[in-house]
Amino acid sequence: MRIAVGGYIKGGPWHSANVESFFAHIPGWYVVYPSCAEDAKGLIKAAARSKDPVIFLEHKGLYRRVQAKTPEPDADYIVPFGKGVIRREGKDLTVVTWGSTVYMALELARQMEKDSVSLEIIDLRSIVPLDEDLIYQSVRKTTHVMIAHEDTLTAGFGAEVAARIAENCIGSLDGPVVRVAAKDTFVPSAPNLELAVLPSVASLRLGAEKALAF
Repeated sequence: MRIAVGGYIKGGPWHSANVESFFAHIPGWYVVYPSCAEDAKGLIKAAARSKDPVIFLEHKGLYRRVQAKTPEPDADYIVPFGKGVIRREGKDLTVVTWGSTVYMALELARQMEKDSVSLEIIDLRSIVPLDEDLIYQSVRKTTHVMIAHEDTLTAGFGAEVAARIAENCIGSLDGPVVRVAAKDTFVPSAPNLELAVLPSVASLRLGAEKALAF
């Protein structure tokens, strides 16, 4: 089932929702969320071959985003479920993200590089199953972590990621597990209010600084 999701398009409360946490809570579903064209193709092919139900989330804002346009790797390209990818390697802070916030995280990494801070950006691609090994390896390397997503903070899927990191990597952490997400409200239609509710590069920067402050 393909579902169009996401804000930053002035779509109002119902057309801007992110629903990955809703479906992640239902046993038996696969839930995937590509951030670029090549992964959209690779995941939709994996979904077509699956014998189980798949929720395929497509961010509407990425349809128009130049950075999300990518060449086709090859005709047989498939992205297996449960395999995230490191979009940018770093050593100081792990940023776990997916969907549109991947590009905010990459922009933040470019900005903070000027301050000699190195961010490692993980794009989950797959919500269920979750690539826990990739997350844990990165967190144990950087010892700091921030989770960034567009859904609301309360009960967003970032809370599940944070809980698993705390359970499995607590001895490796040198700071808090920080989450940056949308405010706990509907997404407004007015452009200025939409931007006030949804995550931004600026809000990610505040979260990164909090994660690194310890």
